[in-house]
Amino acid sequence: MDGAGASEASTAFAGDEFYDDAVKYWEGITATVDGMMGGFGRLSSTDVAASKKFLLPFIRGVEAVVQPNRVLDCGSGIGRVSKRLLLPLFAEGDLVEQNKAFLDRAATYLGDHASKVSRYIPCGLQDFSPEEGRYDVIWCQWVLSHLTDDDLTSFLKRCVKGLRPSGGLIFAKENIAATEDVLDEDDSSVTRCMATFQRIFTAAGLRVIKQEDQPNFPTDMFQVTMFALKQEL
Repeated sequence: MDGAGASEASTAFAGDEFYDDAVKYWEGITATVDGMMGGFGRLSSTDVAASKKFLLPFIRGVEAVVQPNRVLDCGSGIGRVSKRLLLPLFAEGDLVEQNKAFLDRAATYLGDHASKVSRYIPCGLQDFSPEEGRYDVIWCQWVLSHLTDDDLTSFLKRCVKGLRPSGGLIFAKENIAATEDVLDEDDSSVTRCMATFQRIFTAAGLRVIKQEDQPNFPTDMFQVTMFALKQEL
C-alpha cells in the first residue's frame, strides 16, 4: 500500500519469476488483517467505509443496476473484504486466492458469514477463469498489481464472461502511481499509473462508469482509486 521498496518498472516485470517471487513473499506473511494490509491494518475500517459508500448505489436503491445475489472476491486473502463489505451485502459469494493457507484461515475468520461462501478457490488470477455467467459483481482489491499487463488484460476479459448475461459489474480498487508505473521488488508487484490502467481497461473491452479516490488515508501513501467497470458494448 505504501511506496517502500519501489523502483521504476522495468522488463523485470514479466514472466514466471514475477509470479514465483510473489508466491514466496506471501508465504512469509501472517494470515491476519494486518498481514493482508501490509502492516496498515489500522486503516481497514476506513477502507471498508469508503468501499461501501462507493458500491451501495450500484446494488441498492432506485439507481441500482445489478442485483446483490452472487459476488466474487478476487485475491481475497483471509477474507477481510468479504467479511466486512461483500458478504453482508450479497446473498452468497466465492473467494479466489492463490495462497491456500489464507483460504484455510478464511473459513474460520469469516465467522457466521462463512455460511454464505459457496466456493473457496485456490488459484492465482493469471490462471483463473470465472465460471461463465456466474457473478453479479466481481471485486478486485489490491491484487491486480500482481499481474503483468498482458495477464491483467486477459483476466479482465475472462471476468467479463463471468458476469451475468443480464449485466454485471467489475470493481477494482488499487494503488495508483503518480506518473509512471512503479515496480516493487519486495512483494513482486507493480503500481500502475492512471494512464496504464485506462489503456488496460480499454484493451479488455471495459468502460469506467464511476471512479473515486479513497479518502482519509495517510498522505505519504500511494493514491488509492476505486473503479466501477462495465463492458463496452
